[in-house]
Amino acid sequence: MIMDWKDYMKSLAPQLKELRGGAPDVMKGFSAIAQAALKANALDVKTKELIATAIGVAIRCDACIAYHVKAALEAGATREEMMETLGMAVYMGAGPSVMYSAHAIEAMGQLSETEPAKG
Repeated sequence: MIMDWKDYMKSLAPQLKELRGGAPDVMKGFSAIAQAALKANALDVKTKELIATAIGVAIRCDACIAYHVKAALEAGATREEMMETLGMAVYMGAGPSVMYSAHAIEAMGQLSETEPAKG
């Protein structure tokens, strides 16, 4: 096991809370950007979370992987959609994305309440 993704996300909570308190205007701005970016328009939320997952893998950000894999699964992403997303991350990020795809696959297994639906 690379890491316990649920514990990892819990471990970030105190520092993120401190950041929200220490830089409230910046964090409110970041939250507004996130809400605007995730608003369903031409792309639905699931597609946007899959894109964010691929970017998290390509830039090698474990926290990004954790939060966006969880959000993609909650938005209804299937295992096949996640795997195709990771394929795009590998295409764009080469060897390091192959290694970080393993992180995303492990996170997916741990963060899904049940195995993602096939298809």
